[in-house]
Amino acid sequence: MRETLRNFGRFVADSLRLLFMGNRAYYGWVAFLLALIVLGALAYMGQLREGLIHTHMRDQVSWGFYIGNFTFLVGIAAAAIMLVIPAYVYEWEPIKEIAILGELLAISALVMCLGFVLVDIGRPDRFWHITPLVGLLNFPSSLLAWDVIALNSYLLLNYVVVTYLLFCAYTDRHYAKGFVYPLVFLSIPMAVSIHTVTAYLYNGLGARPYWNSAILAPRFLASAFCSGPAILLILLQILRKTTRLEIKDEAIFKIAELMAYTMGFNLFLTAAEAFKEFYTNSQETVFIRYLYFGFRGHYTLVPFAWASIVCGLAAFLLFLVPKTRKNWVTLNIGCVLIYSSVYIEKGMGLIIPGLTPDTLGEVYTYRPSLTEVTVAAGIFALGFLVFTLMLKVGVPMMLGDFTMSKRPGKTLAA
Repeated sequence: MRETLRNFGRFVADSLRLLFMGNRAYYGWVAFLLALIVLGALAYMGQLREGLIHTHMRDQVSWGFYIGNFTFLVGIAAAAIMLVIPAYVYEWEPIKEIAILGELLAISALVMCLGFVLVDIGRPDRFWHITPLVGLLNFPSSLLAWDVIALNSYLLLNYVVVTYLLFCAYTDRHYAKGFVYPLVFLSIPMAVSIHTVTAYLYNGLGARPYWNSAILAPRFLASAFCSGPAILLILLQILRKTTRLEIKDEAIFKIAELMAYTMGFNLFLTAAEAFKEFYTNSQETVFIRYLYFGFRGHYTLVPFAWASIVCGLAAFLLFLVPKTRKNWVTLNIGCVLIYSSVYIEKGMGLIIPGLTPDTLGEVYTYRPSLTEVTVAAGIFALGFLVFTLMLKVGVPMMLGDFTMSKRPGKTLAA
């Protein structure tokens, strides 16, 4: 036990040392991200000093750009199971070799999720009230308590698994399946739970008919399981070109094939919801009509809504056909299209129509303020920085270059 603790101390010290070693491209990228984080922090200081009036959110639209990004990123975090299931449940080696990259992406996404929640709170000094083991969560009656517990538990679980696997690589020993596999299998229902509970946060608001749909949670999961892997596919290609990681084509193409199925299911659920809304032609259709056709001369969301549908359909066709799915150009175009489609759907297509028109029939046209965009850029930069630093340590370990017998040196600077 004492020897293990000593080795873990070396692991932490060497990991920190490795973070400060790199070429100009690495330092330039880190400096760029730090600059964005500083700009975002300065913008947030103004919002913190003056209040949420610095944003364009008002009583009519009390959720906006921050919560839209939060909802989208929860899906990115949940999408890690698209690698975990084929890697550990079916023991498929081409994906098993890179499954840890999906867990690193999940950690980064969860860090950004917590960041967006923090900046959306009008009184962040009261954030400790919803902190597990510290505040009073009002559990189990509060859905927010369920969301806090699910997100933090999933973050902790991924962090433990990743740290243990990398520590085993550092000490040149194989991981214990009896320890890793139960945690990995537990992460599957937990990944489903974080997006399900987020959907229930919307679903449980009885005064918002647009969100009162039983298929909202399945729609969340279906869209998450295609947008998350879309980001991962591009990252895998970048890592394959910039590092010595051997990421096989069959792993990338298998992920793309799985995305085709989830995209088809997502489009089916979207069509089913649209049929229910428009065919019944009830009073509640005013919200979805505002999204797709406008309401009382307000058409702000209409082009974005149809762009999301077109992008989703185009991406589905590109991923459905094996020839275009295995062509690098059309594969990457499809990834960008599905990312754009789900980002619009989870942001403007979900938040704004649910609040517009308000309970008095007023239509408030919401657009993110410069403060909101700058703060969001800082949070995204923080997530990218976390992912970059984890890769800086994780990739040499995966390659066998960063172990106790090969301490960090000039050979690892790249």
